[in-house]
Amino acid sequence: MSRTAATARDTPVPAGPRAAAAPPPGGAAPRAPRPRSGRAGAWAELLRLPALFTVPGDVLAGAAAAGARPGPRTLLAIGSSLCLYEAGMALNDWADRAEDAAERPHRPLPSGRIRPAAALTAACGLTGAGLALAARAGRPALAVAAPLAATVWAYDLALKRTVAGPAAMAAARGLDLLLGAAATGGGTRAALPCAALLGSHTLAVTAVSRRETGGGSALAPLAALATTGVLTRLVTHRRTRLPAGRRAAAAPGLPGPGPAGGPPLATALGALYAATAARPYFHAALNPSPPLTQRAVGSGIRATIPLQAALAARSGAVTTSLLVAALAPAGRMIARRAGMRKVSIT
Repeated sequence: MSRTAATARDTPVPAGPRAAAAPPPGGAAPRAPRPRSGRAGAWAELLRLPALFTVPGDVLAGAAAAGARPGPRTLLAIGSSLCLYEAGMALNDWADRAEDAAERPHRPLPSGRIRPAAALTAACGLTGAGLALAARAGRPALAVAAPLAATVWAYDLALKRTVAGPAAMAAARGLDLLLGAAATGGGTRAALPCAALLGSHTLAVTAVSRRETGGGSALAPLAALATTGVLTRLVTHRRTRLPAGRRAAAAPGLPGPGPAGGPPLATALGALYAATAARPYFHAALNPSPPLTQRAVGSGIRATIPLQAALAARSGAVTTSLLVAALAPAGRMIARRAGMRKVSIT
């Protein structure tokens, strides 16, 4: 979905390989870049495949905040989250197809590589699959997934260009985290603070993204920079308070992560989050040109993963936090292989 946080503009897709340059005297001709595979590449671009790696961390951070160990229902919630995210991505481009034809003709729909009807069908099918997986994870999970799906569709079809757009995107990310808590632990109350932190980050990134085509505003990057600083402090300087289940497991003589492992890891991951997001925001504030604004948006999307990992570590789930952190290099590898180093929220 058009949430973020995942999600800098898409890299234009050339009509064909660039003409090879003339070979230097006595040397071999340079190798032309390999064209992206046709239909599969178009769908990967439509669904913002690299940004997909920012999604599982929502559910895993929610499970950690609920004080529950991930299990089969957590996996179902991750599947639901991935489906709803991708539904939003397809719906986003379907809703924006007229605007993209004028401003971003390289995208899959205006370029004719994917038919609008196919994108809308995919959005509907993925939404249905996401809700079905949430239902399999239990009633609490479905009770969160239903408003999450509604928020996704409302954002793409009605709210994106209104003042409520960033708040809707933030709500979607927060609900996604609560989905993990509901599916794994059966409740969402303990995960509300983490959902608020993740939603605040998404709100900041989305506000910056609204200017990534035209640029010209330093206020949004400055606000995002300040938000990043506040979130970093909250994640790294607040003493870890384990939920009741984790405190009991950490009692002397019982297995389980103790509080000593949480704060140092949360501090390191919080610093990584700040290092990923802060500098591009600062540059965009100094010079709010479209390229620097797009770079700030891309960095904000990438910073979602270390923030998710820091939230899991803050809850005392060391293994989960390391698993979430490992999604970042995996996403970069897929982006390089697919030739999609830039992803976009809009």
